[in-house]
Amino acid sequence: MPRISRDTARMLVNYLTYQAVCVIRDQLAETNPAGAYRLQVFSAEFSFQDGEAYLTALLDHDRELALRVMTVREHLAEHILDYLPEMTIAQIHEANINHRRALLERLTRLGAEPSLPSSEDVDRPTDAATADDAPNASHAD
Repeated sequence: MPRISRDTARMLVNYLTYQAVCVIRDQLAETNPAGAYRLQVFSAEFSFQDGEAYLTALLDHDRELALRVMTVREHLAEHILDYLPEMTIAQIHEANINHRRALLERLTRLGAEPSLPSSEDVDRPTDAATADDAPNASHAD
């Protein structure tokens, strides 16, 4: 579980970095469209798969903007992490119920439909095929 926890935390940090950039881009679009465009261009060149590498590159490119991303990311984390465990568990529970319901409905429909031939029925020749093969079998002897 520690590895899963670390991987989940890393993924969440990367996602919060992405969300922070989106928030800042939207803010800049209202106050500084040229800045929003520059951030968009920069973000298109660097992947958010690794939020820390993105921030390192942004620090080299525009230190003030990188500091702003770090501040917004931290702010987002502080506000959502209190609710995240409960919300995550509730959403997984609800999604699992929906998947199980869909599976049950599918299985119920399959049970109500005429049965499909089993693999044994498919491998077994039909009466017509047996009759056609019979003369050939007698000639082979």
